Amino acid sequence: MSEFIYLFRSNPADHQEHMGTPEAAQQSMQGFLKWVRELEAKGHLKDPGQPLEPVGKVIRGKKKVVTDGPYAEVKDLVLGFMIIQARDLAQAVELSMDCPMLDGSGSVEVRPIAKL
Repeated sequence: MSEFIYLFRSNPADHQEHMGTPEAAQQSMQGFLKWVRELEAKGHLKDPGQPLEPVGKVIRGKKKVVTDGPYAEVKDLVLGFMIIQARDLAQAVELSMDCPMLDGSGSVEVRPIAKL
């Protein structure tokens, strides 16, 4: 089995809609935890990861220019990550399809973890 990282992305408006009140946050987290438990029960969850704060900096290039981050695009926030095990990229993508973030305008970026 290979390892893959899921990077969870959303925009501020969608994040506010799903996490902005205690009731909405509880409902969103229940759906997310159900999905995580299913991955774990099937032996795919390597590391549940952590949520990330919506602030940060990005350092780029030889001049080491520092900009506000952690945005993939101006409208996107990287909310957290998870490490899973799957036989290949196709299966990792298939497993991500049940992520509740996809019920809104969120996205899951699936990336293989390089072996060094």
